[in-house]
Amino acid sequence: MSRRSLFTAISLVGIGVVVGVILMTSFSSHAIEQLFASDVSLGAGAPPTPAPPAVKLLNDQFANVAGAVTQSVVSISVKIDQKKAARGLDGMEELFRRFGPFFSPDGSEEEESSPRERDAAGSGVLLTADGYIVTNNHVVESAKEGGITVTTTDNKEYKARLVGRDPLTDLAVLKIDGRFLPTHLAQRADIRIGEWVVAVGSPLGLQSTVTTGIISALGRGIGIVGTNELTNERNRYAIENFIQTDAAINPGNSGGGLFNLNGSLIGINTAIASRTGMNAGYGFAIPVDIMRSVVLDIIDDGKIERGYIGVEITSVDEASAKAVGLPKVAGVNVNKVVKGGAAEAAGVEAGDVILDVDGRPVKSSNELQNEIVLRRAGDKVNLKIWRDGREISKTVKLKAPSDSDVASIDARSSDEEQFDVNEPVAFKDLGFSVSPLSGEQKSSFGVSQGVYVSKVERTGRMAYRGLRSNTVILKADGKEVSSPSQLKRIISTKSPGDGVMFVIKNGDGSKQAISVQMPES
Repeated sequence: MSRRSLFTAISLVGIGVVVGVILMTSFSSHAIEQLFASDVSLGAGAPPTPAPPAVKLLNDQFANVAGAVTQSVVSISVKIDQKKAARGLDGMEELFRRFGPFFSPDGSEEEESSPRERDAAGSGVLLTADGYIVTNNHVVESAKEGGITVTTTDNKEYKARLVGRDPLTDLAVLKIDGRFLPTHLAQRADIRIGEWVVAVGSPLGLQSTVTTGIISALGRGIGIVGTNELTNERNRYAIENFIQTDAAINPGNSGGGLFNLNGSLIGINTAIASRTGMNAGYGFAIPVDIMRSVVLDIIDDGKIERGYIGVEITSVDEASAKAVGLPKVAGVNVNKVVKGGAAEAAGVEAGDVILDVDGRPVKSSNELQNEIVLRRAGDKVNLKIWRDGREISKTVKLKAPSDSDVASIDARSSDEEQFDVNEPVAFKDLGFSVSPLSGEQKSSFGVSQGVYVSKVERTGRMAYRGLRSNTVILKADGKEVSSPSQLKRIISTKSPGDGVMFVIKNGDGSKQAISVQMPES
């Protein structure tokens, strides 16, 4: 190549570089980005339905509540004392084991027959700045000495001291040393069905888990507190008045908090209704007023000084309301009266219906329990009672519970006409049979009259209401009974749908009121 041609080529390359630089600098940065941009665009440029301000406020409130209340909910790890676990089934020992497998604190499943030392896991709620914590009795009742460890939300661990526990409400109090952020307690009267709630705990070892739902029902009794896991017998003094919620509750939530949207504690999560041991949509919490009363007693002196009326009760239903002539289905049936108890001393009788306590109506046995559990032995309560078709009042001075059996009230003589026909009678529609009392049976039951219940059909109407054979019917429809034919005459006056109340004397000497609705013929 000639020198002239080389110079020409170099000149052209130089001119090209200069022109290229000029062109590149003249482009905007946006043009350059477009030049190298991908043809693929991920996601839309804006949300499809932006939340209205009210929804955003609700969402923010849930987040604010969750952030606040998790500070006062702790995780609890318990070293199990195997000897205590073996003999400690008189309360709610490891409640969730009924519903499924046993879980260690990290959430891994263990075999129940594992021979090595096991841990139990649960939750608790800080109630005071100096470290008092409420949890469930069944979480800690089988703990080894010094075997309870509490972990706060900042992952600090503390050895906890068991202050006291109450198997009859399934509550216990622990104490750790330090300064903490306690929760705020709601008022029971402010709790409403349908309101939003937040459950906080450590299910399956997942610390500070928050779930939400609504309050599904109030005043639930599900028959688990104070139940012996071996015999399935329930302590008659056990107290249940649960808040039901559909917020997800699982093993490990036990003892954690149920909060409203103010961040106030309304209950202590205790149980689930499930066939698998995992959440099935129904959880139960001990209401804050019961918790407050029990915890204050335990903190004061380490024990409960609860007062009792001294009755065994059931909620009034349509049959029992008709049987005693109540104008509506409301109140609580007094089925038995405890010998030597407060009710007996005040003149309360089997067959009475308690309508209100200190002016507060009670619509179920759980509501009556809830009113009485807030009081102590020695307190007086005024009861409005329905008896013999009218309202009367009784003032009862509550007593501490005793271990005495339910016993009888003295039998009364009858001026009723004695009937000649005294043969056994079968009431097929009701499913039971009666016969005349023999002299030996009168002596055995301590009565001068009545009829002997010789047979009760297992699937009959009266068996369902609680009647058992080898008992004595003393009264029917408010009238004293002296023969099978007289009982037949009383029952024959009733129409389908009418209610009849029977007063029964059991073999142990106790009296019981049983109501039944007459079947359609």
